[in-house]
Amino acid sequence: MLRVDVEKQLGEFSLQASFIGEGRVIGLFGASGAGKTSLVNMIAGLLRPDRGTIVLDGETVDDTAAGIHVPAWRRRIGYVFQDARLFPHLNVAQNLDYGRKMNGLAPDPAQHTRVIDLLDIGTLLGRRPGKLSGGERQRVALGRALLAKPRLLLLDEPLGALDEGRKLEILPYLVRLRDEANVPMVYVSHDAAELRQLATQIVMLKQGRVTSLGGVKVLS
Repeated sequence: MLRVDVEKQLGEFSLQASFIGEGRVIGLFGASGAGKTSLVNMIAGLLRPDRGTIVLDGETVDDTAAGIHVPAWRRRIGYVFQDARLFPHLNVAQNLDYGRKMNGLAPDPAQHTRVIDLLDIGTLLGRRPGKLSGGERQRVALGRALLAKPRLLLLDEPLGALDEGRKLEILPYLVRLRDEANVPMVYVSHDAAELRQLATQIVMLKQGRVTSLGGVKVLS
């Protein structure tokens, strides 16, 4: 479970958001500039709230009144960005292993095989990111995040940089991730059709405020 109640002033922009996320995929929906990425960065620990609390699985990771701010690297949260952010000098197998090593986790061959099969990236392991399509890069980025064994996965517009064909190619993998990976997700998008397919709960943001909260029907 994710509990968020935060405020943040960013220049002229004011973000005030409060919600409880209990679904497998919390869809964070809103137009560009609504505050979605800033909110996700606070959940990740990359941005400190000016006021408020963030609680993940019963652990308080931010509480401004109590002076609590758990650093990003200790939150066990996976983050997949719009542009994949793979290391160009490493091949796919090395990119996949990076998150596990950085978190000091022992090798887990069974999970490694499961994630590779789930995302259908076994044939890509020897390739460098420059030799992959946009959709393949995002699948590798998802795999890298999952292999670090996160307790929450943040996906910030992961299909935003892909053309329609590539979006249609990767959406089934995201649905499979939701149904089989057993890792709760916060999925950021301004595309209502995407969220209708993926989300189990919607948090709608408009100009830094939560305007609706509920099932996917709030998108209609």
